[in-house]
Amino acid sequence: MGQDIKTLRTRIKSVDSTLHLTKAMGLVASSKIRRATDAMLKSREYSAALSEAVSLLTLCPDCKKSPYLRKAEGDRLCMVVIAGDRGLAGGYNANVFRLMREYPEAKIIPLGKRACERYGGEIRSSEHFSAAEAMTLAQDLCKAFTEGEFDRLCVVSTEYVSMLTQTPRVTQLLPLVPSEQKGRSVIFEPDELTILNSVVPTYVAGLLVAHARESFACEVAARRAAMDSAGKNAQEMIDELQLSYNRARQGAITQEITEIVAGSGN
Repeated sequence: MGQDIKTLRTRIKSVDSTLHLTKAMGLVASSKIRRATDAMLKSREYSAALSEAVSLLTLCPDCKKSPYLRKAEGDRLCMVVIAGDRGLAGGYNANVFRLMREYPEAKIIPLGKRACERYGGEIRSSEHFSAAEAMTLAQDLCKAFTEGEFDRLCVVSTEYVSMLTQTPRVTQLLPLVPSEQKGRSVIFEPDELTILNSVVPTYVAGLLVAHARESFACEVAARRAAMDSAGKNAQEMIDELQLSYNRARQGAITQEITEIVAGSGN
């Protein structure tokens, strides 16, 4: 009986330590949510403006000569895979990796420490992915695309739907898809084709940053939800262990009293 009480006491301390850890991580995630969502919304606005400009350019007849509008003739994929820098975020990282199982032959450019650990390559932080890093990566990818190293460039990221819902997705960046909507009349200088070819690396970099910011907001939201759930489970476990501990102590005390009474009767 004494051994059971000692074991229960040890388990209660262990679970209580886990509870404090989950609460601390939940608070850290909560403190980052506002900053992450603000950055996500700003990057959405920026990428929307870039996309609008590129859509206008793709409507111009001369731009059909651009290597960025060539039709994909093969299935060679290059995919920028965005995952988190840390774990303990529920199914955030696992959902991205599960989606990637559908593309076993793709060339993978990992972004985020978890993705780099899984697929190898240069370590890039998804939380601190800067515009300068994005531009360097975009220029390399655009050069590789125009030289025919792959047929399509895609990014695998997580879409922020709500605080409780985040969905992994695949978005094609290259080749560009001409807009089907009639655009407004715009005059480009010096000419549409030159501007399109020069703006595409900036466009790709802007989208990479936008997807990284949105994925980070998803990671933070998923981590807070996971820590809240883990905290509730830990508290329930502590309550059950505490009840078992009290019963064990009560049983031990009752047994001691019975032995004392029996001994005094003899």
